[in-house]
Amino acid sequence: MQAFAILMIPFVGTSLGAAMVFLMRGKMNLKLEKFLLGFASGVMIAASVWSLLIPAIELSEEQNMPGWFPAAAGFLLGIAFLLLLDSLIPHLHKGSDTPEGVRSKLPRAAMLVFAVTLHNLPEGMAVGVTLAGALLRNTGITMAGALVLSIGIAVQNFPEGAIISMPLRSEGMSRKRAFAAGVLSGIVEPIGGTATILLAECVTRILPYLLAFAAGAMIYVVVEELIPESQNGEHSNIGTIGAALGFTLMMVLDVALG
Repeated sequence: MQAFAILMIPFVGTSLGAAMVFLMRGKMNLKLEKFLLGFASGVMIAASVWSLLIPAIELSEEQNMPGWFPAAAGFLLGIAFLLLLDSLIPHLHKGSDTPEGVRSKLPRAAMLVFAVTLHNLPEGMAVGVTLAGALLRNTGITMAGALVLSIGIAVQNFPEGAIISMPLRSEGMSRKRAFAAGVLSGIVEPIGGTATILLAECVTRILPYLLAFAAGAMIYVVVEELIPESQNGEHSNIGTIGAALGFTLMMVLDVALG
């Protein structure tokens, strides 16, 4: 039951963010959006290092493997996996008129949702693999650490939920449908997390690779989209401040509570 609750926390964060469509009118303030994008990128970078890569290195050494190899291999595989999904799944980034992925006749709104869903998949995997480590015991990963990671991702999911639902509303979608789309974009997190737990519990030896894999997938999202969007156009310094604060908050949470 505790593991299920931890898995659901990021999804709740996305849903609460999507609910902002009922409270906010018009488009989101550009400065606020830049700050939130930067904040989300900072949280994800810190989580990738302290919650995923460092535990992967430590666990590898405990299993008498070179600490760097599973971390490096898993990280690059995570990057490659998201690159593959990015090339195959039809999606459209906010502010762009050019769809990515394979050619598709899907409506613009659906492709916007797919873009955010691509973000959320590695986050669900990150929580799932950390939870798996805590459930397996003797891995050096604690349930408190999994909870901290889950809360950190939920915090950065809140603005992501708003950032997907608000543009859909501004394009003419009803508030209820825009909220539902934002919620659906986050449902992949508990699903991906559950699948990762089952995989890690089957083969304990691959846990360091899975931790690093999730880190690579998250860093791909940060470098490919979050940072470019926060730095594009005016007010890029606000995105940088957001990234610094998000990174610091997640680092403090992980070190102090994890």
